[in-house]
Amino acid sequence: MLETSARLLRLLTLLQTRKEWSGAELADRLDVTARTVRRDVDKLRDLGYPVNAAVGVGGGYQLGAGAEMPPLLLDDDEALAVAFGLQSGATGPVIGIGEPSLRALTKLRQVMPSRLQHRLDALSVDIVARPEAKSAVDATLLATVASVCHARERLRFDYRRHDGEQMRREVEPYRLVRSGARWYLMAWDLGRDDWRSFRVDRMIPKIPTGPRFTPRDLPEGGAAAFVASGISRATTQARARVRLHAPIERIAEMVHDEWGTLEGGDSDSCVVSLGSDSQASLAKWLSAFDVPFTVLEPAELREECRRLAQRHTLLAQRYTEA
Repeated sequence: MLETSARLLRLLTLLQTRKEWSGAELADRLDVTARTVRRDVDKLRDLGYPVNAAVGVGGGYQLGAGAEMPPLLLDDDEALAVAFGLQSGATGPVIGIGEPSLRALTKLRQVMPSRLQHRLDALSVDIVARPEAKSAVDATLLATVASVCHARERLRFDYRRHDGEQMRREVEPYRLVRSGARWYLMAWDLGRDDWRSFRVDRMIPKIPTGPRFTPRDLPEGGAAAFVASGISRATTQARARVRLHAPIERIAEMVHDEWGTLEGGDSDSCVVSLGSDSQASLAKWLSAFDVPFTVLEPAELREECRRLAQRHTLLAQRYTEA
Protein backbone atom coordinates (compact mmCIF):
# COMPACT_ATOMS: atom_id res chain seq x y z
CA MET A 1 0.00 0.00 0.00
CA LEU A 2 2.82 2.42 0.89
CA GLU A 3 4.57 1.60 -2.39
CA THR A 4 1.36 2.25 -4.34
CA SER A 5 0.77 5.59 -2.57
CA ALA A 6 4.35 6.67 -3.23
CA ARG A 7 3.98 5.76 -6.92
CA LEU A 8 0.72 7.74 -7.14
CA LEU A 9 2.50 10.79 -5.74
CA ARG A 10 5.29 10.36 -8.29
CA LEU A 11 2.74 10.01 -11.08
CA LEU A 12 0.91 13.12 -9.90
CA THR A 13 4.16 15.05 -9.74
CA LEU A 14 5.04 14.06 -13.30
CA LEU A 15 1.61 15.10 -14.57
CA GLN A 16 2.06 18.49 -12.91
CA THR A 17 5.49 19.14 -14.43
CA ARG A 18 4.47 18.84 -18.10
CA LYS A 19 1.33 19.54 -20.09
CA GLU A 20 1.05 16.06 -21.60
CA TRP A 21 2.66 12.63 -21.18
CA SER A 22 2.31 9.49 -23.24
CA GLY A 23 1.54 6.24 -21.45
CA ALA A 24 4.90 4.79 -22.53
CA GLU A 25 6.79 7.80 -21.12
CA LEU A 26 5.04 7.53 -17.77
CA ALA A 27 5.62 3.77 -17.62
CA ASP A 28 9.32 4.31 -18.32
CA ARG A 29 9.67 7.06 -15.68
CA LEU A 30 7.83 5.02 -13.04
CA ASP A 31 9.45 1.71 -14.04
CA VAL A 32 6.09 -0.03 -14.37
CA THR A 33 3.98 -1.43 -17.19
CA ALA A 34 1.56 0.64 -19.28
CA ARG A 35 -1.27 -1.36 -17.69
CA THR A 36 -0.13 -0.27 -14.21
CA VAL A 37 -0.08 3.35 -15.41
CA ARG A 38 -3.70 3.01 -16.57
CA ARG A 39 -4.71 1.54 -13.18
CA ASP A 40 -2.90 4.33 -11.32
CA VAL A 41 -4.58 6.98 -13.46
CA ASP A 42 -7.95 5.43 -12.56
CA LYS A 43 -7.02 5.60 -8.86
CA LEU A 44 -6.14 9.29 -9.20
CA ARG A 45 -9.51 9.89 -10.81
CA ASP A 46 -11.23 8.06 -7.94
CA LEU A 47 -9.42 10.41 -5.55
CA GLY A 48 -10.78 13.43 -7.42
CA TYR A 49 -7.91 14.29 -9.75
CA PRO A 50 -9.21 15.16 -13.25
CA VAL A 51 -6.77 13.24 -15.46
CA ASN A 52 -7.71 13.51 -19.14
CA ALA A 53 -6.67 10.85 -21.66
CA ALA A 54 -6.54 10.99 -25.47
CA VAL A 55 -6.25 7.85 -27.59
CA GLY A 56 -4.54 7.33 -30.94
CA VAL A 57 -1.46 8.92 -32.47
CA GLY A 58 -0.30 11.88 -30.39
CA GLY A 59 -2.53 10.85 -27.51
CA GLY A 60 -1.53 10.79 -23.85
CA TYR A 61 -2.42 11.85 -20.34
CA GLN A 62 -3.03 15.38 -19.19
CA LEU A 63 -3.84 16.76 -15.74
CA GLY A 64 -6.93 18.91 -16.03
CA ALA A 65 -8.13 21.75 -13.84
CA GLY A 66 -11.06 21.10 -11.54
CA ALA A 67 -12.64 22.74 -8.52
CA GLU A 68 -12.91 19.39 -6.74
CA MET A 69 -9.24 18.55 -7.07
CA PRO A 70 -7.85 17.71 -3.58
CA PRO A 71 -4.29 18.64 -2.69
CA LEU A 72 -1.98 15.64 -2.99
CA LEU A 73 -3.58 12.67 -1.20
CA LEU A 74 -4.94 14.63 1.77
CA ASP A 75 -8.46 15.35 2.91
CA ASP A 76 -9.56 18.96 3.54
CA ASP A 77 -8.55 19.13 7.20
CA GLU A 78 -5.20 17.44 6.53
CA ALA A 79 -4.43 19.82 3.68
CA LEU A 80 -5.17 22.87 5.83
CA ALA A 81 -3.06 21.45 8.67
CA VAL A 82 -0.08 21.02 6.30
CA ALA A 83 -0.58 24.50 4.83
CA PHE A 84 -0.85 26.14 8.23
CA GLY A 85 2.21 24.22 9.40
CA LEU A 86 4.19 25.52 6.42
CA GLN A 87 3.04 29.05 7.15
CA SER A 88 4.08 28.71 10.80
CA GLY A 89 7.36 27.08 9.82
CA ALA A 90 8.31 30.15 7.83
CA THR A 91 8.68 32.02 11.11
CA GLY A 92 9.75 29.15 13.39
CA PRO A 93 12.99 28.41 15.27
CA VAL A 94 14.73 26.83 12.25
CA ILE A 95 17.09 29.00 10.17
CA GLY A 96 16.93 28.69 6.39
CA ILE A 97 13.51 27.08 6.20
CA GLY A 98 11.40 30.23 5.84
CA GLU A 99 11.68 30.75 2.09
CA PRO A 100 11.35 27.03 1.18
CA SER A 101 8.25 26.84 3.43
CA LEU A 102 6.63 29.75 1.61
CA ARG A 103 7.51 28.24 -1.80
CA ALA A 104 6.00 24.91 -0.77
CA LEU A 105 2.90 26.69 0.54
CA THR A 106 2.49 28.50 -2.79
CA LYS A 107 2.69 25.21 -4.70
CA LEU A 108 0.24 23.54 -2.36
CA ARG A 109 -2.23 26.39 -2.72
CA GLN A 110 -2.13 26.07 -6.51
CA VAL A 111 -3.51 22.54 -6.42
CA MET A 112 -6.14 23.27 -3.78
CA PRO A 113 -9.80 23.54 -4.74
CA SER A 114 -11.20 27.06 -4.38
CA ARG A 115 -13.06 26.22 -1.14
CA LEU A 116 -9.76 25.36 0.54
CA GLN A 117 -7.94 28.34 -0.97
CA HIS A 118 -10.50 30.65 0.67
CA ARG A 119 -10.05 28.92 4.05
CA LEU A 120 -6.26 29.11 3.74
CA ASP A 121 -6.42 32.81 2.86
CA ALA A 122 -8.47 33.38 6.01
CA LEU A 123 -5.65 31.83 8.05
CA SER A 124 -3.07 34.30 6.73
CA VAL A 125 -1.56 36.38 9.51
CA ASP A 126 0.99 39.19 9.73
CA ILE A 127 4.12 38.38 11.71
CA VAL A 128 5.82 40.91 13.97
CA ALA A 129 9.50 40.91 13.04
CA ARG A 130 11.71 39.82 15.91
CA PRO A 131 15.45 39.23 16.28
CA GLU A 132 16.46 35.67 15.51
CA ALA A 133 16.32 33.54 18.66
CA LYS A 134 19.70 32.51 20.07
CA SER A 135 18.46 28.92 20.12
CA ALA A 136 17.44 28.93 16.43
CA VAL A 137 18.86 25.94 14.52
CA ASP A 138 20.10 25.91 10.95
CA ALA A 139 17.95 23.65 8.77
CA THR A 140 21.04 21.92 7.35
CA LEU A 141 22.30 21.11 10.85
CA LEU A 142 18.89 19.76 11.85
CA ALA A 143 18.74 17.61 8.71
CA THR A 144 22.24 16.24 9.38
CA VAL A 145 21.38 15.22 12.94
CA ALA A 146 18.06 13.72 11.84
CA SER A 147 19.84 11.74 9.13
CA VAL A 148 22.34 10.10 11.49
CA CYS A 149 19.51 9.26 13.91
CA HIS A 150 17.68 7.50 11.09
CA ALA A 151 20.80 5.75 9.77
CA ARG A 152 21.90 4.68 13.29
CA GLU A 153 25.39 6.08 12.79
CA ARG A 154 27.68 7.36 15.54
CA LEU A 155 28.08 11.12 15.64
CA ARG A 156 31.08 13.18 16.76
CA PHE A 157 30.58 16.87 17.46
CA ASP A 158 32.01 19.85 19.28
CA TYR A 159 29.64 20.99 22.00
CA ARG A 160 29.42 24.35 23.76
CA ARG A 161 28.18 24.02 27.34
CA HIS A 162 26.06 26.65 29.08
CA ASP A 163 29.20 28.07 30.72
CA GLY A 164 30.84 28.54 27.31
CA GLU A 165 33.32 25.64 27.59
CA GLN A 166 33.87 23.68 24.37
CA MET A 167 34.24 19.91 24.38
CA ARG A 168 34.26 17.01 21.91
CA ARG A 169 31.56 14.36 22.32
CA GLU A 170 30.89 11.06 20.56
CA VAL A 171 27.41 9.58 20.81
CA GLU A 172 24.91 7.10 19.44
CA PRO A 173 22.14 9.50 18.32
CA TYR A 174 18.53 8.35 18.79
CA ARG A 175 15.88 11.07 18.64
CA LEU A 176 15.38 14.75 17.95
CA VAL A 177 13.05 16.39 20.47
CA ARG A 178 11.60 19.88 20.30
CA SER A 179 10.70 21.79 23.45
CA GLY A 180 9.33 25.26 22.79
CA ALA A 181 11.78 27.10 20.55
CA ARG A 182 14.65 24.70 21.26
CA TRP A 183 15.75 21.45 19.63
CA TYR A 184 17.45 18.67 21.59
CA LEU A 185 19.23 15.47 20.61
CA MET A 186 18.76 12.48 22.87
CA ALA A 187 21.76 10.17 22.59
CA TRP A 188 23.85 7.53 24.32
CA ASP A 189 27.06 9.28 25.34
CA LEU A 190 29.94 6.85 24.73
CA GLY A 191 32.29 8.83 26.97
CA ARG A 192 29.85 8.89 29.93
CA ASP A 193 28.35 5.47 29.22
CA ASP A 194 24.89 6.90 29.86
CA TRP A 195 21.96 8.68 28.23
CA ARG A 196 22.34 12.43 27.66
CA SER A 197 20.45 15.22 25.92
CA PHE A 198 22.18 18.01 23.94
CA ARG A 199 20.92 21.32 22.61
CA VAL A 200 21.28 21.12 18.83
CA ASP A 201 22.07 24.84 18.48
CA ARG A 202 25.24 24.25 20.53
CA MET A 203 26.47 21.38 18.34
CA ILE A 204 29.00 21.41 15.48
CA PRO A 205 28.90 17.93 13.87
CA LYS A 206 32.04 16.36 12.47
CA ILE A 207 31.81 14.70 9.06
CA PRO A 208 32.11 11.91 8.09
CA THR A 209 29.98 10.24 10.72
CA GLY A 210 31.03 7.10 12.57
CA PRO A 211 30.12 3.42 12.15
CA ARG A 212 26.60 2.08 12.52
CA PHE A 213 25.43 0.87 15.92
CA THR A 214 22.87 -1.51 17.36
CA PRO A 215 19.96 0.40 18.97
CA ARG A 216 19.56 0.25 22.75
CA ASP A 217 16.29 0.25 24.66
CA LEU A 218 15.21 3.81 25.41
CA PRO A 219 14.67 4.92 29.02
CA GLU A 220 11.19 4.55 30.45
CA GLY A 221 8.84 7.13 28.99
CA GLY A 222 10.81 7.59 25.78
CA ALA A 223 12.87 10.45 24.39
CA ALA A 224 10.44 13.30 25.05
CA ALA A 225 10.05 12.39 28.72
CA PHE A 226 13.82 12.05 29.14
CA VAL A 227 14.50 15.48 27.62
CA ALA A 228 11.69 17.08 29.64
CA SER A 229 13.17 15.63 32.82
CA GLY A 230 16.59 17.04 31.95
CA ILE A 231 15.15 20.49 31.26
CA SER A 232 13.31 20.39 34.59
CA ARG A 233 16.53 19.54 36.45
CA ALA A 234 18.43 22.33 34.69
CA THR A 235 15.81 24.95 35.50
CA THR A 236 15.33 23.94 39.17
CA GLN A 237 18.93 23.77 40.36
CA ALA A 238 18.11 26.39 43.02
CA ARG A 239 15.33 25.59 45.50
CA ALA A 240 13.89 27.43 48.49
CA ARG A 241 11.13 27.43 51.09
CA VAL A 242 9.58 30.77 51.96
CA ARG A 243 6.80 31.80 54.32
CA LEU A 244 4.52 34.33 52.65
CA HIS A 245 2.54 36.48 55.09
CA ALA A 246 -0.75 36.29 53.23
CA PRO A 247 -3.64 33.77 53.13
CA ILE A 248 -3.10 30.74 50.90
CA GLU A 249 -6.28 31.66 48.96
CA ARG A 250 -4.61 34.90 47.84
CA ILE A 251 -1.34 33.22 46.81
CA ALA A 252 -2.62 29.99 45.23
CA GLU A 253 -3.51 31.45 41.84
CA MET A 254 0.00 32.98 41.56
CA VAL A 255 1.90 29.68 41.95
CA HIS A 256 2.17 27.46 38.89
CA ASP A 257 2.40 23.70 39.45
CA GLU A 258 5.54 23.43 37.30
CA TRP A 259 7.72 25.63 39.52
CA GLY A 260 6.19 25.76 42.98
CA THR A 261 4.01 24.08 45.61
CA LEU A 262 2.05 25.57 48.49
CA GLU A 263 1.58 24.40 52.07
CA GLY A 264 -1.20 25.77 54.23
CA GLY A 265 -0.18 27.68 57.34
CA ASP A 266 -2.35 29.73 59.66
CA SER A 267 -5.10 32.04 58.45
CA ASP A 268 -2.61 34.81 57.62
CA SER A 269 0.31 32.91 56.07
CA CYS A 270 1.39 29.98 53.88
CA VAL A 271 4.65 28.31 52.86
CA VAL A 272 5.76 28.10 49.22
CA SER A 273 8.46 25.78 47.88
CA LEU A 274 10.04 27.20 44.73
CA GLY A 275 12.52 26.04 42.13
CA SER A 276 14.50 28.05 39.57
CA ASP A 277 17.86 28.16 37.83
CA SER A 278 19.44 30.48 40.44
CA GLN A 279 18.85 32.10 43.82
CA ALA A 280 18.94 35.52 42.10
CA SER A 281 15.92 34.65 39.96
CA LEU A 282 14.09 33.30 43.03
CA ALA A 283 14.67 36.63 44.79
CA LYS A 284 13.08 38.46 41.84
CA TRP A 285 10.11 36.09 41.84
CA LEU A 286 9.47 36.71 45.53
CA SER A 287 9.14 40.44 44.96
CA ALA A 288 6.37 39.71 42.43
CA PHE A 289 4.12 38.30 45.21
CA ASP A 290 3.99 41.84 46.65
CA VAL A 291 3.53 40.59 50.24
CA PRO A 292 5.89 40.42 53.24
CA PHE A 293 7.83 37.15 53.41
CA THR A 294 10.37 35.25 55.49
CA VAL A 295 12.98 33.05 53.84
CA LEU A 296 13.07 29.71 55.67
CA GLU A 297 15.87 28.22 53.55
CA PRO A 298 18.49 28.52 52.16
CA ALA A 299 20.61 31.27 53.65
CA GLU A 300 21.92 32.19 50.17
CA LEU A 301 18.44 33.36 49.20
CA ARG A 302 18.33 35.74 52.17
CA GLU A 303 21.54 37.36 50.93
CA GLU A 304 20.16 37.66 47.39
CA CYS A 305 16.99 39.31 48.72
CA ARG A 306 19.09 41.81 50.70
CA ARG A 307 21.16 42.67 47.62
CA LEU A 308 18.00 43.09 45.53
CA ALA A 309 16.46 45.34 48.19
CA GLN A 310 19.61 47.48 48.27
CA ARG A 311 19.53 47.92 44.49
CA HIS A 312 15.88 48.98 44.65
CA THR A 313 16.70 51.43 47.43
CA LEU A 314 19.49 53.00 45.35
CA LEU A 315 17.19 53.30 42.35
CA ALA A 316 14.51 54.91 44.48
CA GLN A 317 17.02 57.47 45.80
CA ARG A 318 18.13 58.34 42.27
CA TYR A 319 14.54 58.94 41.17
CA THR A 320 13.94 61.07 44.30
CA GLU A 321 17.04 63.15 43.65
CA ALA A 322 16.02 63.64 40.02
